Amino acid sequence: MTSNIKDQFADIRILQFNVPHFESNNIKTKELVYYLSEAAICGRDILFDQHYRYNIVVRTILEEVFLQTNPDKVNSIEFEKFIIYLKRIWFSSGIHHHYSTIKFLPDFKVESFKTWFFLCDWSNWFNKNEIHTVFEKIIDIIYHPTKDVKRVSQDCIRDLLVDSANNFYYRVTQKEAEDYYNNIKQYSNIETPSFGLNSQLIKNENGIIEEVTWKLNGKYHKTIEQIIYWLSKAQKLAQNKIQKKAINELIKFYKTGDLNIFDKYNITWLQENESPIDFINGFIEVYGDPLGIKGSWEALVNIKDENATNHVKVISDNAQWFEDNSPILNEHKKTKVNGVNMKIIHAITLGGDCYPASPLGINLPNADWIREKHGSKSVSLANISDAHHNASLSSGVIDEFAFSLDEINLHKKYSTIADHLHTHLHECLGHGSGKLMPGITSEMLKAYSSVIEETRADLFGLYYIMDEKMIELGLIPSLDVAKCQYNSYIRNGLMIQLTRIEKGKEIEQAHMRNRQLICSWAYQNGNNVISKKKKNGKTFFIINDYDKLRTLFGQLLKEVQRIKSEGDFQSAMILVEKYGVKIDANIHSEVLMRYSKLNLPPFTGFLNPQLIPVKNKKGEIVDVSINYNETFFDQMLRYSRNYGFLIDESIKSFKTKFLMKTTNYNGSTIK
Repeated sequence: MTSNIKDQFADIRILQFNVPHFESNNIKTKELVYYLSEAAICGRDILFDQHYRYNIVVRTILEEVFLQTNPDKVNSIEFEKFIIYLKRIWFSSGIHHHYSTIKFLPDFKVESFKTWFFLCDWSNWFNKNEIHTVFEKIIDIIYHPTKDVKRVSQDCIRDLLVDSANNFYYRVTQKEAEDYYNNIKQYSNIETPSFGLNSQLIKNENGIIEEVTWKLNGKYHKTIEQIIYWLSKAQKLAQNKIQKKAINELIKFYKTGDLNIFDKYNITWLQENESPIDFINGFIEVYGDPLGIKGSWEALVNIKDENATNHVKVISDNAQWFEDNSPILNEHKKTKVNGVNMKIIHAITLGGDCYPASPLGINLPNADWIREKHGSKSVSLANISDAHHNASLSSGVIDEFAFSLDEINLHKKYSTIADHLHTHLHECLGHGSGKLMPGITSEMLKAYSSVIEETRADLFGLYYIMDEKMIELGLIPSLDVAKCQYNSYIRNGLMIQLTRIEKGKEIEQAHMRNRQLICSWAYQNGNNVISKKKKNGKTFFIINDYDKLRTLFGQLLKEVQRIKSEGDFQSAMILVEKYGVKIDANIHSEVLMRYSKLNLPPFTGFLNPQLIPVKNKKGEIVDVSINYNETFFDQMLRYSRNYGFLIDESIKSFKTKFLMKTTNYNGSTIK
C-alpha cells in the first residue's frame, strides 16, 4: 500500500489514500459506490453548521476573498498566512481546531484582510449598505480571542452548553437540556431511541424549549434532500435484499426524522454482511456534544478486504471467550454475546466527521440496547492505517522517543501488526463488551461518557493483546508483538501525543484523555512497573515488567467497566480529572522542543479519491474512473462549489441576525 503527502500546513499534513483494485470491480458495483459516495459528500455543510453557527458564512466569505484576489498584487507573506488559515478551516470543518476544539486565530493582519475584502464583489449576497457591517461581524467572529473559544467544553465546574460554541443548542443551559431529556426518558423503556440525536435544542422567543429536527422539510432540508436523492439511486443497485431494505429505512429516517426508524435501520444494517460494499451515513457520533446526546453527521463508503477479514474473523468468532475471561466483575459481563462482526475494509470516500481526519476503526451502532440484543459491526480501515504507517516510517519519531535500539528494532519489526491487532480488539470486542446494569444509561456519565468509553475499549485491547490466546488463534507469532504495542502506547500516552497540545493547555479531546489516563494511572500505581529515565539529557519512559503492566491494565479495566455499568459519574470525574487532563509542564516543554526538530506535523488528514462517472451518449454510466491527482485546495473548493447546499440559508440567517435591524434585503433602510 502506498501513500504520499499531498499538502502540509500549520500542524497538519494531508495524505492520499489508495483504494486497492478499485478498477477490477464490475460496473454495477462501481456505480453503487459512486452513488453512495455522492451521498457521503453531500452532508459536508451539515457538519460545518453543527460545529458553529457561523462557520459556513466565514468559509464562504474567505473562499470568495481567495478567488477574487490576485496574489501577485498583494503582500505575498500576508496572503500565504490567509491561505493557511483557510486550509485550517477546511480541515477542521470550521474555525475551531478539529482535535482540541479550541478556536484558532488568524495570523494575517486585519488591515490586510480589510484591503482584500473591500476589493471583492459581494453583490451575489450583500448590498452596498451591508458590506461594512458584514466585514465588522466577520472580523469579530474570527479574531475575538475570548468569544466562542471552545467548540466543546469539558469543564464541569462551568455550564457545559453555555461554555461551548457548537450549534447543537441555542439559548439553552445545561440544566434545561438535561431536564428536558430526562423528562422524556422517564416514560421510555429499555429499547428507547437515542432521544435528541438528530435535532437542535433551542429556546424560542416565548421562552419555550423545543427541538428542531434535522430531516427533510426540517433543518438541513436542502442537504438532506440531496442525500436522499443519491441514496435512492443507490437503493436500486443494492447488492442484496437486506442492503436494499437498510437503504430504504435510512431514507425513511431522513424523511421523517423518526429515531425509531433509525433504530430499525441500524438493526437491518447489522444483518447485512454479504455485500463487499458497505457504508455509514447519518447523525452518529456524540463526541462533539459535551452532554453526549447530539450526533455529528458523518459518512463512510468502503469495500471489504476479503482475505484480511478472513484472517481476523477468528476474533469475532471467539467473542464469547473474551467476554467470559475478561477481568471485569461477573455481573458486568454479557452472559451471551450477540452478533459481533469484524471486517477489514478499504475506505473509498470519507465524509462529514470522518473527513479529512479519519478514524482508524469504527464500531457501530452506538445504542447500548441494540449492541446487547443485536450485536455490533466493527471495521478496521486498512488503507487509512497503512497510509498513516507508511508516512511515519521515515519520520524519525521512534528514533527520537524510543529509549534503546532494541525498542526501536522491535517497533520496526512488529508495529504494523501490533497497531492493527489493538485496533481490531478495541473496535470489535472492546466497544462491544460488558453490559449496563438495569436503569443505567451512558448519558449518566455526562461529559465523561466518551472518554470512559474509549478508555474501556483501549484497555480491553491492551489486556488481551498480551494473552497467549493471541498466539493460539494465529493472530501474532509471539508476545513480542504485545510488548511492541505496550512500548508504543506508553510512549505515546505519556509523551508523543503531547505534541498535539499547545504549551500551557490541558488535554481536552476524549481519545487523548483516555490514553493519558491509562498511562498515567499505570505509571503512578504500578510500583516501578514503568520508570522514568534520563539519557543524554532526554526523558524516556521504560516498561520494566510487561506482565505486571498487563495486570494493571486488567485492574483498571475492571474499575472503568464498573463506572460505565453503574453510571458512576462521581468516580468517572475523579478518574479522568486526576489522570487524564493535567500535563506535566516540564515534560510537555521537552516533548515540544524535541518534536519540533523533526519538522513533522502532529495531525494527519486525507484526500478522497475523486470518482468520475463515464457516460455513454444516452447519459448512462458505463464506468467510474478513480482520480488521485486532485490537490487539497482543489478538492475543498470543488466541494464548496458543488455541495454547498446550505450556503444561501446560512447567509440569510446571518443577515437576519446582524443586518435586518438596519436594512431590508433589497437595501432600503428600515425606518
